[in-house]
Amino acid sequence: MNELTFPIIFMVLIVMVEALIIARQKRVSFSWQDVVFNLNSGHIMLWLFRGLELFCYGFVVTHFSFGLTDSWPTWLVWLFTLIAWDLGFYWLHRLHHRYRLLWAVHVVHHQGEHFNLSLGVRNSWYSSLTSIPFFLLLALMGVPLTVFMTVSVLHYTIQFFNHSGLIPRFKWLESWMVTPHHHRVHHIKTGGYANRNFGGSFIIWDKLFGTFSESPETPHQYGIGGEAATENPLIDSNRPFLRILGVKKANKPMHSPSYHIGKMGLVGGSLLLFTLVIGYVYRYGYGFNGTTLEQVGLFLLLAAGTVALSGLSSGYGWGKWSWFAVASLTLLLIIIAGWLTPFWLVMGALLWLHSLAVLMGVGTTPVDRRDVQA
Repeated sequence: MNELTFPIIFMVLIVMVEALIIARQKRVSFSWQDVVFNLNSGHIMLWLFRGLELFCYGFVVTHFSFGLTDSWPTWLVWLFTLIAWDLGFYWLHRLHHRYRLLWAVHVVHHQGEHFNLSLGVRNSWYSSLTSIPFFLLLALMGVPLTVFMTVSVLHYTIQFFNHSGLIPRFKWLESWMVTPHHHRVHHIKTGGYANRNFGGSFIIWDKLFGTFSESPETPHQYGIGGEAATENPLIDSNRPFLRILGVKKANKPMHSPSYHIGKMGLVGGSLLLFTLVIGYVYRYGYGFNGTTLEQVGLFLLLAAGTVALSGLSSGYGWGKWSWFAVASLTLLLIIIAGWLTPFWLVMGALLWLHSLAVLMGVGTTPVDRRDVQA
């Protein structure tokens, strides 16, 4: 098993297990459409830019390192990196809430209105790009790339679980570690709580720099104010930058859904697409060693698949046709490229059959136009 794919498989499984439990309990707000968007919001583009982040780190540590940590004991290098990485993330996170250009990247994460593990993987396409300058200091000091990668995975895993809607309070941890109890405060919609509790793994930074807050006693909602998310990753990841450039959205009426797709069909399509993402990562890794036309083609098709899936979720007519087109072209690419292994053939065929079934109306319910107009 490729070491890059196991964390993704683990993440998807845990997200789906928690989602099923929350949906069954019905104790907190929940939406399958939200889970599907969160899973597919940024992970195609994010993996490419995550590769660029590590490429930049490796280049700096190889060619520009001052070697300050070279003489340190191994345990001290690991301990230093563990603490310094989290301090860097605290300031990365805090500045993303302060400066408009950085907020344009981070806002996608805060648009989620349901607090569960899927929110932990809801990201802009460009999240990894803005992380690059905050961690290069570690590269300049000489922290090895392998240490940086391992510590990054550890911290991101902690942050992922801090979005859980099921994990109970652990008061003995809360004095120094970030827990879901702390982090859900950061996602509260009103009262300025979004500018509190920036910590990733250690809550001590918020207490040290005066940004810590306990959870309010009054009822609250998650998300942000202003214009609602479209749940289309292409639009939601790029619209904030268009606003900065002064490009205003035309006042066009909202498209009305022409059908509703069932939960099983929507979640099934999302999992099929994400499985192919895992196959892409397994096959190409971070993609900086001899990019091929087949790789570029698969990458573009998977990115288009996330947009098509958003159209299905919203019940738009173009969603069905674009989903079928993506699935058909993906299967065609698999055959032409000669990827005739069971994984690619089976997953490509299942994706195509799913898209054909949706196109024929299986698992979808037409919307009565009279009800929409009413």
